[in-house]
Amino acid sequence: MGPTEDSHEGELLLSRLSESTKAISELSDCRNVFKKMYGNLVRRAKLLSPLFEELRDSDEGLDDDVVKAFESLRLGLDSATELLNSVNGGSKLYLALQREKIAQKFHLVTEQIEAALSEIHYDKLNLSEEVREQIELVHAQFQRAKGRIDTLDFQLDIDLATAQKEKEPDPAVLKRLSEKLHLKTINDIKKESLAFHEMVISSNGDPGDCFEKMSSLFKKIKDWVQTENPQVDTSEGEKGLIKHRSPVIPDDFRCPISLELMKDPVIVSTGQTYERSCIQKWLDAGHKTCPKTQQTLLHTALTPNYVLKSLIALWCESNGVELPKKQANCRSKKSGGGSVSDCDPAAIDALLEKLANGNTEQQRAAAGELRLLAKRNADNRVCIAEAGAIPLLVELLSSPDPRTQEHAVTALLNLSINESNKGTIVNAGAIPDIVDVLKNGSMEARENAAATLFSLSVIDENKVAIGAAGAIPALITLLCEGTPRGKKDAATAIFNLSIYQGNKARAVKAGIVTPLMRLLKDAGGGMVDEALAILAILASHPEGKTAIGQAEPIPVLVEVIRTGSPRNRENSAAVLWSLCTGDFMQLKLSKELGAEEALKELSENGTDRAKRKAGNILELLNRIEESATVNT
Repeated sequence: MGPTEDSHEGELLLSRLSESTKAISELSDCRNVFKKMYGNLVRRAKLLSPLFEELRDSDEGLDDDVVKAFESLRLGLDSATELLNSVNGGSKLYLALQREKIAQKFHLVTEQIEAALSEIHYDKLNLSEEVREQIELVHAQFQRAKGRIDTLDFQLDIDLATAQKEKEPDPAVLKRLSEKLHLKTINDIKKESLAFHEMVISSNGDPGDCFEKMSSLFKKIKDWVQTENPQVDTSEGEKGLIKHRSPVIPDDFRCPISLELMKDPVIVSTGQTYERSCIQKWLDAGHKTCPKTQQTLLHTALTPNYVLKSLIALWCESNGVELPKKQANCRSKKSGGGSVSDCDPAAIDALLEKLANGNTEQQRAAAGELRLLAKRNADNRVCIAEAGAIPLLVELLSSPDPRTQEHAVTALLNLSINESNKGTIVNAGAIPDIVDVLKNGSMEARENAAATLFSLSVIDENKVAIGAAGAIPALITLLCEGTPRGKKDAATAIFNLSIYQGNKARAVKAGIVTPLMRLLKDAGGGMVDEALAILAILASHPEGKTAIGQAEPIPVLVEVIRTGSPRNRENSAAVLWSLCTGDFMQLKLSKELGAEEALKELSENGTDRAKRKAGNILELLNRIEESATVNT
């Protein structure tokens, strides 16, 4: 019994080591000042993989000395993974200012791995000559790296100091900083800005001197990039992909009328989704039925399908397809030269006067009129905002009159469609008041508050602020008890907010997994798509993975993989992959519930992403079988 237990222990250790090297090899490329150190450590760690794979395939057990050395190596690789993850994310500027400390961490991890490799006696292992030579070569590389400290970029130190000290640094200095920090494009600047905001929030409101220096320095680099490189970046390689690659568009992403990739998907009363311009033409022609189902439409309101729009954006990004641009307002002008806009500055000023100084009935009527005007067209939204309506509407979010509050939040929702208005709304201090309406307003007001938060969260910085204002628990409550429309509004807001890592943790702590599982199991409830999309994004977070794993999700995930729509099968496979990675019990349960057959079918007929996820899970399931065969 002893040798069997030892053998099993060694096998588990080798499996963990193999998974560690695999995890390191799958890390994304690093784009900051640690690119070289990061790349060297990743490359060396990857080269250890054949050692563990060959020993796992061997029938021989491991001596106690070897197990002890491998345990030390496992700790070293875990430290390496933690360091690599911490470096390949967050603020690039902060990392640059902390280079000396972080470089020392790279050196300590290198020493730790080299020390563990020194304890391994290769002559006691059953290794092929080729693998042994490779591992000895890797060991020699770690020894050389241990013996030298990577020299830091002296010019970068000078440039950082100069840019901090001088009010208007030399453009040549800012150009070098932009290139060395990999802050070259508007997209880079946006990501850095979000990382900076995350750091401020995680500091509990006490940013300290370091943040002040970073803020000043970041502004100078940001201003230089916006002047020198104002366009949103698309690399030459990506442009080539966009031109020459023609991936198959998933059916769920095509409009049933035009069969084209949807740019602005909207939901009609039957629950079907169409491209807005196509279904609007259908309705304008006098039709009263749903084109796909032929059911009579209960109403002609069009609800934006934000979850599908986000999924289309993710698919476009992963397939090198240019994001669809929303078509310009194609409302036809009436003959006789009448203007599309009904913007009358004098009339709007009169409405604002009532908002500011009128009695309750006058405020209610004025807010209702602005709500309708803002909904009508883009010109009105600009005109109303420029007249100064937004701060007044934000004040009315606290009105004791429920109908006035409802009009105010809906008017802000309609105004937020305009991108520049989003910033004005947030700067007016609207987010806490919108969250309060979400918690305490009428059902219609709560639904529109959720939709407004989604609209504002399109800007990355706002995702952080909305999460910090306590919106997520209130959105989860609406997800549980709202009308069908309210549930969809809540789900789309939660999905978009959860793109920001910190909000994933907030959602999990607020108990989102239980209602999502309930919606997932209720096939007739019309929320399966949304529940799976949110679960797929939460499963990438450690706390999300744990919470989902505790909710006994495997049976329903396997069933969706077997019978669901292409998009839902893909998301189910993504969740299952996250749960099974590093969790033997979840993997074993998946196998017992017949996941293998469903995954094989998905690996052949699913979307590209679904095929990859299914293949990864099947590989893990095959390892179980091989392990069982060895033990037998």
